[in-house]
Order: sequence, then C-alpha cells, then structure tokens
Amino acid sequence: MSDPWTRLRQATRARIGLGRCGDGLPTTALLEFQAAHARARDAVHTPFDPALVEAGLEGRPVIRVRSRAADRAIYLQRPDLGRLLAEEDEEKLSPGAYDVAFVIADGLSATAVHAHAASTVNAVLERLPGWSVAPVVIVSQGRVAIGDPIGQHLGAAMVAVLIGERPGLTSADSLGAYLSWAPRPGLVDAERNCLSNIRPPDGLDYATAAHKLAWLMTEARRLKLTGVGLKDDATPLLAGGP
Repeated sequence: MSDPWTRLRQATRARIGLGRCGDGLPTTALLEFQAAHARARDAVHTPFDPALVEAGLEGRPVIRVRSRAADRAIYLQRPDLGRLLAEEDEEKLSPGAYDVAFVIADGLSATAVHAHAASTVNAVLERLPGWSVAPVVIVSQGRVAIGDPIGQHLGAAMVAVLIGERPGLTSADSLGAYLSWAPRPGLVDAERNCLSNIRPPDGLDYATAAHKLAWLMTEARRLKLTGVGLKDDATPLLAGGP
C-alpha cells in the first residue's frame, strides 16, 4: 500500500506523517530525529575556525577579534558578554570613511559560518561597486550586537553582521545577516533588518541572499536608516540570475 504522505514530504522538510509503533515513533523516524538533534548540538559546540572563513574571502583584508566571552561555556551562559568586544581588541579597529563594515561571527552555529559566510560576503560585494568597505572583521564567541561597537570603532556608516543562527532540527547550518545603520552600542532589534536562512540548497542561495542584502544596503544608505522603517521591496531575482 502506498504512503499517502509521500507527496507532502517532498514539499517540506518538516516532520509530518511519521506514523507510530505502539506508543512511540517507528524506529526509522526516531533515529532520524536523534541524528538531527545530534547535528544541532554539534553545530553549537563545533569549535570556530576563523582561518577557514578567512581563506574563503578571496584575499580581502581581515581583522580577527574576540568577544568578552572567554570560552564556549561562558558564551552560552552569558549572552551579554558575547555582545561586547574584548577590550584588548579595540585597538585593532582603526576608523575610516567606510560605507559598510562586514562582521562575521560564529554565533550559535559555527557550522553555518564555515559553510556559508565567506561565499555570502563575496556575492554581496560583487553587487556593491564603488562602495568603501572596511576590512572584514571575524569574531569568535560573538552575538549580533557585537557588530555595533565594531562598526562604531571603524567609523562605518553601516554594519552587516553575518552570524550562525540557532540550529533547528532541520537546519543546523542556517546563516543570518543583520543590517544596522549608524552602528553604536545600545541599538535595539527594531533598528535592524534581518535576512535569515541562508543555506543552499535548502534555504536561500547566495545569489538571492546577496541580491536582497545589496538592495537593503543601498536603500539604507539612501534613507539613512535600517529597521522597521526599511521595507524589503526588492524586485525578486529571476531564476538563474547573477
């Protein structure tokens, strides 16, 4: 007898129609769930390798810094420290007349950053000819808001933070991008724009993500704002577009 759920499963990565075996899940479904949970835990605890990200940035200038979270355990227990730049690293950031600073932080999934961050940055920069771009800052044990002091120290008009998102049971390698105009400590989430789920082939591909980010960044520079006042009205990228 054919499984009536097969066609629906082909349209989603959600776990639907798993069936049951007595009071529990069938063995296959249970093992798949446990494997997904293990991948999510691994994404959170996999050691971050800044050199791997730097190698994918096509020779762009890079600055490596850390947050004030001394290790992964502290990072997970003290989110506030992941938002603060280590004091000894502040002197690495020299101010300049930059239109944008890109910050790459491990966040809650080094797996996502290793896989997607460099390719996303490269694709976005291809769409920003003539922009003054600060050296890419790679942060260990960083959270989204650490981009604010980094952008301020660099004197950048805008900061784009690419960070590993909290893993789910179907997406352990999802990359997020957060845009903030006039970065400075104290910004709230309503003052940022977020693009989530960058992870080809199951999420946004690099071209689509770069197209949306470049449009948002161009509009942010024109309007001199990000957040709730900046709407994503970008024309969709046609299939097969650059």
